[in-house]
Order: sequence, then C-alpha cells, then structure tokens
Amino acid sequence: MSKTAIVLAAFGVSLPEALPGITNVVQRVRQSFACPVEVCFTSNIVRGMWQKRLADPQWVKDNHHTPDYVRRIKGPLATIAALQDSGHKTQIIQPLHVYAGEEYHDLRNFVAALASIETIKPKWRPFQKVMLGRPALGEPGVKHPYLHDIERAAQALDGDVQEAREMGAALVYVGHGNHVFSTGVYHEMQMMLQQRHPDVAIEIGAVEGMFGVDYVAGRLSDWGVMRVLLKPLMLVAGVHARDDMAGGAKDSWRSVLAQMGFRVECRLQGLGEIDAWAGIYVQNINECAAEAGIELECEAA
Repeated sequence: MSKTAIVLAAFGVSLPEALPGITNVVQRVRQSFACPVEVCFTSNIVRGMWQKRLADPQWVKDNHHTPDYVRRIKGPLATIAALQDSGHKTQIIQPLHVYAGEEYHDLRNFVAALASIETIKPKWRPFQKVMLGRPALGEPGVKHPYLHDIERAAQALDGDVQEAREMGAALVYVGHGNHVFSTGVYHEMQMMLQQRHPDVAIEIGAVEGMFGVDYVAGRLSDWGVMRVLLKPLMLVAGVHARDDMAGGAKDSWRSVLAQMGFRVECRLQGLGEIDAWAGIYVQNINECAAEAGIELECEAA
C-alpha cells in the first residue's frame, strides 16, 4: 500500500449541478497518480449543508448521482487525520483555490501546525511529511514567481478568449473576491490576459470587495463594446455564478449590465471544468512533491 496520499482542498460547492468543476479536477488527479486521492471542503458552511443532506434519506435517494465522497465530505483536518490513521504519513495537500486568499491562508496554517508536531520518540511522529501545494494563481514568495503562475493560468483560458472573439464580445470574468483579503491578483490576471489578447476587451470583477459590476460596466463603456460574454472566475459555477452573476434579480451582474444596454450572454462553467485549468493543479502537485523529495507513483499513460 502506498504510504503517500493527496488531499484536494476546495472551498466547496452546495449545488449538485455545479459539481463538475470539482469532479473533473478529481478525475484528472486520480488519472495522474496511483496513490490515494481524497477531497475536502474548507468552507464550514458548505460542509454543514452536505452533512444535513446526508442525514436525510429522501435527499440521498433523490440525488443518488452525486459522488459519495461529496455526500460524506469532511474538512481538511478530519480528512488528513483519517488518511494518517490508515498509514499515510506523507501527504500533499493541494488547494483548489483560485488565488492565495483567506481560505488558502487558513489552510496553510493548518498544514504548518500539523507538520510541526513532534513526539518524544521520533518514530511516533504522526507525519513524515505533510506539504502544501500552491493555488492556481500562485502565492507570495521567491520560490515560484507568481507572475509565471498567472501567465500559465491566462494560457489555460485561451479558449474563453477565442469564444468571445468569435462572438465580437468583451470577455468578463466574475470572481468570488473577499472583503478582508486583497483581490489585486485579479487585476494582474486581467492585465496578463489583455497582453496576450490585445484585440479582445477583457475585464475581471468580483462579487465581494473591489472591482464590482459598476466598475466593470464603466470599463466596458470605455472600450466601446456592447456585447458581453460573462463567465465565473471560480472553480465551480455555484451559487455566486448562478445567482449573483447570471441570476434574474435586478442586482445580478447580468441584469445590471443589461439595464445599461449591454447584450449579455452567460456561461455557467466553472474553471475546474476546463481541462487546462485542472491540469494546473496536477502540475502543482508534481512540483510540490519534487521540492519535498516525495516520490509520487504516477499512473501509466
């Protein structure tokens, strides 16, 4: 039995119809590595929703198509502990977060605390190695220049830009954002995308924090474009994408832009559904393992 395991840590999603943004990444990782791959959600609120559903036999029956690992989802600490208890003392925790924001930093603190555990007798240490990968848009530090990660992420979205180009539309991404953490990396991502595709108007806004819909609408007016392709800059096309971005309420991004005269088309596709984006996490796992001296057994092609 492999003594190494991989834990994929996503913020989470409550809507079963939005699960492909996670399940596609899980499938890609499991196809790439022979070791156990488990999934956890970092959001306490989202985990609570799934726990209530699991206790409802009728809901489970009506939603039998949902993966068992989602219905029984746990948090990072419980997931890591269960793997350790079954003998996996070396673990790579790969965040599926888009950028190094609040959820990622909390996860980093969890992993650092576990890695620091010492015992009187070294042989009883719970972990040999427990390492944290980096999110899709990188993290602060000198080990991995984050602009390289942003460029890689921008390349993964070339298909979205081509779709907007063929439509003669501006491409607008809506990220989750955060009220207590900087979302400046969104602006840098937008600049990287714009440098790669100067012929297409590209903007990135956020549901929370800076760069809201009014800001983006002003930018679109400056571009002089009236047709907009609206997509989530989130791992999954969950509640924020379906309600805040594409919903029918008067304050949704779709509605606000339409009221201003823009012709809006929405695509409810999470980033995790894009194979090139899912591949970013596979690459980050490989790089994390190599830096830590962890030998990962890869599946045969």
